[in-house]
Amino acid sequence: MATAGAAGPTRRQQILTVAAQLFARRGFHGVSIADLGAAVGISGPALYRHFPGKEALLTELLVGISEHLLAGGRAIAAASADPREVLAELVRFQADFARREPELIVVQDRDLANLPAPERRRVRQLQRTYVEIWVDTLRAVHPGLPDESARTAAHGAFGLLNSTPHAGPGDDAVAALLAHMALTALTTLPAPTPP
Repeated sequence: MATAGAAGPTRRQQILTVAAQLFARRGFHGVSIADLGAAVGISGPALYRHFPGKEALLTELLVGISEHLLAGGRAIAAASADPREVLAELVRFQADFARREPELIVVQDRDLANLPAPERRRVRQLQRTYVEIWVDTLRAVHPGLPDESARTAAHGAFGLLNSTPHAGPGDDAVAALLAHMALTALTTLPAPTPP
């Protein structure tokens, strides 16, 4: 999530990266400000120069990655008029995220409830908007597919792709296999049955 410039990551980016790792390993409540400071080589109180507290760190991690996914999904959808190509790119994009950021998947699953309510609503809204890009794409690939079926298929693909932290985090071969499985499933959805 934290991208480094030519001179390397900033202290703020280092803190975010370490926070994601520690929160994924121990949970939000299992990590103290002192733990975070020690992990990046500063005192706990010095961490407050960069973030007002742990909730702010968690917020930046989860809102930030949700904004990143939505921006990427929108860019992919706008880049091609071919819905099958868009679908393949969406799958690759999500698989790449899952491979590179397995800690954020764990933190999202376990600690979203620890965000303050307004920030939690913001994350959920960003996520719903990202899902709708997938829904629109799936309905373009499969004309007649009901919205709810497309939404279920998208969530199923996320479940598969986001299993990377449990199947071999950081492993390119695992990510490629899961992406292939997801794309195969999404392109071979059964035809909708008439009511």
